Amino acid sequence: MKKTAPTIRDVAAAAHVSTATVSKFINGAQRFSPKVEAAIESAIAGLGYKSNPLAKSMITGRTNTIGLSVLDITNPHFSSILKGANRVAHDQGFSVLLVDTEETPSRERRTLEELSRRVDGMIVFSRMREHEMTWMTEIDKPLVFFGSLAQLPLPTVASDDHGGAYMLAQHLRMLGHRRIAYLGFSKSRRDEERLGGIRESLNAAGLELAIFDAEAPSLAEGERLCSAIVLGSQRPDALICYNDLMALGFMKEAANLGISIPQDISVVGFDNIPYGKYTTPALTTVDLQSERMGATAMEKLLAVIRGQHVEKLTKVAPQLILRASTVARRP
Repeated sequence: MKKTAPTIRDVAAAAHVSTATVSKFINGAQRFSPKVEAAIESAIAGLGYKSNPLAKSMITGRTNTIGLSVLDITNPHFSSILKGANRVAHDQGFSVLLVDTEETPSRERRTLEELSRRVDGMIVFSRMREHEMTWMTEIDKPLVFFGSLAQLPLPTVASDDHGGAYMLAQHLRMLGHRRIAYLGFSKSRRDEERLGGIRESLNAAGLELAIFDAEAPSLAEGERLCSAIVLGSQRPDALICYNDLMALGFMKEAANLGISIPQDISVVGFDNIPYGKYTTPALTTVDLQSERMGATAMEKLLAVIRGQHVEKLTKVAPQLILRASTVARRP
């Protein structure tokens, strides 16, 4: 005959306390004397009792689950963010519920509002402009946002996109490049920050910037726009891509067109995704510390849930990663 699982009443009987006492102890609603708590812990261990998470959430109003909304889980940048966030959550007794908005701003609000009803707090990426996101402040759950915000009173974690872009542009200038182009993604707020960093560097040297705009931050878009960039009348001698995926797509198509990288054109990206160091040539990039960003955002959100004060903005410093996709320009 199958043995039935021990119940909270069994624990109470073994510990010689009431079921209400056991319930309050398990759910953290009340502390008891060391003797009582030791008796309950001993009974739980001896019986092999496991609390019902659903019942616990109904009592406490807590799920011990954090929602993480990303823009495209197939992008390794977001996978690394999830890895960092999940590690911190697991260490502190929380699980992570992931949603992917698939680079579609129109579905973000409904997705996040539904997610908020199932979690204790949320970490959010969004393609929406800040003036379109005021509704997020009305969600009755703690929330940490990825990226800089000028007006909304939400705690945020951001990469230093301006600084990282400045590093890339300075590196290309030091290599002697003068005709520099940017393959960007104007639908993203981060695009503005990266453009600002590039222009700050180039303006100091009196250099112009050619700009190409992608429809999505993807391998396919880097591949699609390659011919317009390298076969035009003013081919650049260096290209800064919005992210590594676009850079890798560009490099693949450039090889098909007989363009040599970096001899004909140096190429750089953002994110330092794992694939970048295994391409031929390996990709020069800016490491935005994706995994660290995820861990930092989770630490910040859990602090908010605990009622602790947190700084409004935490910025994560970038690091320039030099590889073989850039070379000094021939005189």
